Amino acid sequence: MPRFAANLSMMYVEHAFLDRFAAAAADGFTAVEFLFPYAYPAEQLRGRLDANGLRQVLFNAPPGDFDAGERGVASIPGREAEFRDGFRRALDYAETLDCPRVHVMAGLAQAGADREERLAVYRGNLAWAAGQAGGAGVDVLIEPINQRDMPGYLLSLQDEAHHIVGQIGAPNLKVQLDLYHCQITEGDVTVRLRTDIPTGRVGHLQIAGVPDRHEPDSGELAIDYLLAVIDETGFDGWIGCEYRPAAGTSEGLGWLRRARG
Repeated sequence: MPRFAANLSMMYVEHAFLDRFAAAAADGFTAVEFLFPYAYPAEQLRGRLDANGLRQVLFNAPPGDFDAGERGVASIPGREAEFRDGFRRALDYAETLDCPRVHVMAGLAQAGADREERLAVYRGNLAWAAGQAGGAGVDVLIEPINQRDMPGYLLSLQDEAHHIVGQIGAPNLKVQLDLYHCQITEGDVTVRLRTDIPTGRVGHLQIAGVPDRHEPDSGELAIDYLLAVIDETGFDGWIGCEYRPAAGTSEGLGWLRRARG
């Protein structure tokens, strides 16, 4: 059966952030992910994980000025030093949280930006990050994000993400496959799962309902069927539940109870 991680940036928002760990554990989750840990000391987050028997399975490297609209700096020329300082900070948190995956956001490509230049900077930073993370036993993840939710995001297509991973060739550089983003951008999710997971380049999955990003059993994705397909592929990683509950987190977990049998 797939293993699920509650995304504490989107789920359990009826609780203060530090109380979301206990709420997730009370609903039977054994792992969590979230966007960014940097507003809290790593040791404080470690304490919440330990107190609730949880594993941290994913968080993002610093994205630049997120509140001002930045969505990563890894592809922005002239900000390489900022990216690398931020990634070192992410690795420090990963060590304390015993987290084996860090997602690197690519950033937005403004109108008129030279896409090939941006991709070259991106590949250079990813190769460096994978080298730094390898010694720490951490995977670096890149994620295609749909243009409706994040207009201008550099990376939107699964094939392009896999091409970048293949070009760099680092064994700990992998793709984060979010079925919500994939369905909006490309569709054909079943074939994508059956094709991409066996390559070994998919390091993490995420789910949400399409089109509203509520519970994964709402909208147009047949999540019970897709979870069976994921099982069929032999995927042994984690599935992040990166969705916004429609009306209370615990109340909307019927899909999870079904998945657990």
